Amino acid sequence: MGDTFIRHIALLGFEKRFVPSQHYVYMFLVKWQDLSEKVVYRRFTEIYEFHKMLKEMFPIEAGDINPQNRIIPHLPAPRWFDGQRVAESRQGTLTEYCNALMSLPVKISRCPHLLNFFQVRPDDLKLPTDSQVKKPETYLVPKDKNITDITGPIILQTYRAIADCEKTSGSQMALATGDVVDVVEKSESGWWFCQMKTKRGWVPASYLEPLDSPDETEDPEPNYEGEPYVSIKAYTAQMEDEVSLQEGEAIEVIHKLLDGWWVIRKDDITGYFPSMYLQKSGQDIAQAQRQIKSRGAPPRRSSIRNAHSIHQRSRKRLSQDTYRRNSVRFLEQRRRQGRPGPRRARSPRREQPQTESAKPQPAVPPRPSADLILHRCSESTKRKLASAV
Repeated sequence: MGDTFIRHIALLGFEKRFVPSQHYVYMFLVKWQDLSEKVVYRRFTEIYEFHKMLKEMFPIEAGDINPQNRIIPHLPAPRWFDGQRVAESRQGTLTEYCNALMSLPVKISRCPHLLNFFQVRPDDLKLPTDSQVKKPETYLVPKDKNITDITGPIILQTYRAIADCEKTSGSQMALATGDVVDVVEKSESGWWFCQMKTKRGWVPASYLEPLDSPDETEDPEPNYEGEPYVSIKAYTAQMEDEVSLQEGEAIEVIHKLLDGWWVIRKDDITGYFPSMYLQKSGQDIAQAQRQIKSRGAPPRRSSIRNAHSIHQRSRKRLSQDTYRRNSVRFLEQRRRQGRPGPRRARSPRREQPQTESAKPQPAVPPRPSADLILHRCSESTKRKLASAV
């Protein structure tokens, strides 16, 4: 039930990058068993090396023993020089290749080699910085171009911009009020990766609303038990319902909201804090700190001016009084259960001798003499003792 596997792989397009030198990477949208969707970037040479290793792992299915038994799809070898035309022409081949991978038997389509290859890597999360002289050029697969149904059953969610959103860095996408975008990936930081026709980039989630309903049903329920996190950047509260933290402070996250503003708990105090400035306890913070250098935390919905929603009802959000009241109630319950609970679990064996020591103990009889033991033992024992002497 808890096995990890990939449901679908869709090709979104490719990027022309210039750092450290000019090269091309393909963008894949990977949909996992928990319905999460992640964008990964892979060079064609990497894909081909993965393909060769897959054939070595499954020689029968690769047709090495009998060509008639081959079920692993073919993939052409890389060329000496890959230009933009070559990168574009490979899109149909890669789409068919990914579709064929997902239709292979489970022992292949869910093998660790395949799953690890499409896992999100640190490089997939890196965004181009403003210091780069030349930004990557993105070429998306046109929606009206049927390349063997490239998206399969993957359906991108459609959202609408509630206000004008300016572009403040090279990796962001500017929006005007009423623009409709497809959301490719929802990052926990509150920055969503969107595409609109041939444009794509990161957009603050607070500027977007779903077309069908104002309620964000994907927001998880609050977890008052809390998850331990550490602040990796100082933040001073701008509103009454926010919390100020210095860098390195340990807190608990009790509600992860998709707009990137999480509800945290510091002792008995609760409030909003940008998730972009938090890192799970025990994890390396270097990668997270590099990401926040390129941009700050996304704005909150309440701070956006001239916001125009097409829905009459606003999104339902719990008040901080509700968070605080439920959090205090949970902490008090945990304290009541936590104090006597562990002691009872660890000390029953230690307490038992103390209760028994209060009872009168039976007298220990004196050790019988050797003659009495010899007199009371069996005939077989007597013979053995006699032979031993």
